[in-house]
Amino acid sequence: MAPNLENILLKVSKKTSPSCEEKSHLLALADKLKQRVEKVIKSKGIDAETRVEGSVAKNTWLKDSPDVDIFIRVPLTVPLEVFGTLYLNVAKKAMQGAKQIERFAEHPYLEAIMDDVRINIVPCYRVEKGEWKSATDRTPFHTDYVKPLLDKELCNQIRLLKQFMKGIGVYGSEIKVGGFSGYLCELLVLFYGSFLQVLKATSNWKTRISIDLEDHYKGQEDKLNQLFDAPLVVVDPVDKKRNAASAVRQECLDELLAATRVFLDKPRIDFFYPSKVKPFTIERLAQTMNKRGSNFIFIKFKGIESVPDILWGQLYKSQRSLRKLVKRYDFKIIRDAVWSDEEDLNIFILELEQLQLPLMKMHLGPPLEKQSECERFLQKHIASTQTLSGPRTEEGRWIVGTMRRYTNAVKMLQVKLKDGGKGVGIAEFVSLALGKTFEILVNEEIFPTYSFSSNFARFMTEYLQGKPIWLA
Repeated sequence: MAPNLENILLKVSKKTSPSCEEKSHLLALADKLKQRVEKVIKSKGIDAETRVEGSVAKNTWLKDSPDVDIFIRVPLTVPLEVFGTLYLNVAKKAMQGAKQIERFAEHPYLEAIMDDVRINIVPCYRVEKGEWKSATDRTPFHTDYVKPLLDKELCNQIRLLKQFMKGIGVYGSEIKVGGFSGYLCELLVLFYGSFLQVLKATSNWKTRISIDLEDHYKGQEDKLNQLFDAPLVVVDPVDKKRNAASAVRQECLDELLAATRVFLDKPRIDFFYPSKVKPFTIERLAQTMNKRGSNFIFIKFKGIESVPDILWGQLYKSQRSLRKLVKRYDFKIIRDAVWSDEEDLNIFILELEQLQLPLMKMHLGPPLEKQSECERFLQKHIASTQTLSGPRTEEGRWIVGTMRRYTNAVKMLQVKLKDGGKGVGIAEFVSLALGKTFEILVNEEIFPTYSFSSNFARFMTEYLQGKPIWLA
């Protein structure tokens, strides 16, 4: 290992590994919270058991961002329709006095903040391996699988990988990120043996990668490929029907592959701990936007009352629909994005080559050899009030110049989003918010919002810079 690389990894290891005192304090807090949950369960006469799960149970948490995951394991006799809400109330009572946030995976669970530590209290069914009833049922089995395989050095290697993923922006399986979960990082280190081996392997990954730690599909690779349609497949060791990497989006996979190659060539600690982006001044923002020669449309609307995973799922779905809508009417998108503060404000960004198109567009008709299609084409266009030029033959087919329905992108969006975009594929919750509050801003009209929100300003600056923060 090169001296520079070795020094970087030593520094990162010291920053990510908790001291003995910090470890003892966190484990004591986890036990205290577990007892609080058990006390509420007992007072309500509920048949359930509690376990500490996740990175705290496996000693793989990052020093500066510990999460305590307390799972309430309940009997299969509890109906699925009350499963989440019943134990959400248990969690709320147990965490009285702490800041509480309702989250949602397959069902509701509670996130609380206590002593600057994030605590997740999650219900799951007490099942036999493979008899899953809810998505969280596997978690205790994940802990029981990983924990015996780890030693101090492997825990350190896992922390290095987690911090690297965090630094380049691909850590987290939540919908907003679409990246690598802590469990997936653990499996990758167990499979390849170390942080550096994971990076070396990743830098050579091709279009489709399959990892099967327990050889569930040994000799049946074709079956594995048929079962999982994803760019990265990591067969869950405790459930061969599950891809532990299913949350990873192609963009995050690409980002990881690119970042590992650059890091292995020129290692820098910035990959693990990138500098925070400093937002442009309004003057520089204006200069940067003008220099591009493109046009920006910002669709701004108020907050949506929803948990983050549902919110971001709806925002991304709506973003795809907006992209299709704009392209359908011939406006060329250079790039688009979506931003949210997850509370009061959401903004779609559309960067277009131009806002205004000519009234006339050329429409290709059928080849001349297709006689019946040519007749129908002529009947439709020859006397139409929408025809501005032609029809005429050109390069062996009919062609006609017709009127565009919309020549201005802003006007088109105002019409299509007037009802919240219900007819153009905007997701339900976003559509409700758009229908009440949307505002379309063009170019410099975004400046007051930029000045008001430092988080949006940082996002917009990163967007305009247009390169990963790790790329020096």
